[in-house]
Amino acid sequence: MAAFRGGLSVERKADGSPVTEADRAVERELRSRLAIARPEDAVTGEEYGTEGGGGRRWYIDPVDGTRNFVRGIPVFATLIALEVAGRIEVGVVSAPALGARWWASRGGGAHASGRRVRVSQVASLDQAQLAYDSVPGFAVRGLEERFLALARRCARSRGFGDFWSHVLVAEGCVEVAVEPEVSPWDLAPLIVIVEEAGGRFTDLEGRPRIDGGSAVASNGILHDAVLEALRQPC
Repeated sequence: MAAFRGGLSVERKADGSPVTEADRAVERELRSRLAIARPEDAVTGEEYGTEGGGGRRWYIDPVDGTRNFVRGIPVFATLIALEVAGRIEVGVVSAPALGARWWASRGGGAHASGRRVRVSQVASLDQAQLAYDSVPGFAVRGLEERFLALARRCARSRGFGDFWSHVLVAEGCVEVAVEPEVSPWDLAPLIVIVEEAGGRFTDLEGRPRIDGGSAVASNGILHDAVLEALRQPC
């Protein structure tokens, strides 16, 4: 938090996305702690790649929402998840500027700052709220018109973006979150949080995985309708 709104030096990665020393420092610290506590486990992080192998893997996104972070927008978080034998078992999202934390474990439910959370029971798109990251990402995948058509069918759509869209699904505040371009470390804790809240989490092809390059989170009831809408020609 000391670096937030603190005159950051911002660099650009090869893909044009921003990175700060805060991103790197947080990941280094988490890797250091895991090396002491779980030396046999593998680690995959956004800034320093993958180390180790085996059946247990930690995913780290040190600052999810770096673009918000560097612009002084308080919607950013540290994401951590544990994968065991190919399945995410534990996930934590910590958003210090929002004073909020979400976590879940398989069979243990999903929680937000100490309270149990559940998805909504809204059963029609015309009553649903839709959260997304940014429209240009859909254009890159050739889905801009389909996404806009889906948004017009929903009661409301808002560009919350990043982790926040998905934890809002878990809390029952919105019904659907869609991201067209994401990496495994962006999604690892979110899949277990949404699923333990009673929702459904897949990529745009409907596969329950974090390495498909896209994400759809929903209350479960509307999931198939959303996937179908994004596949239909306009």
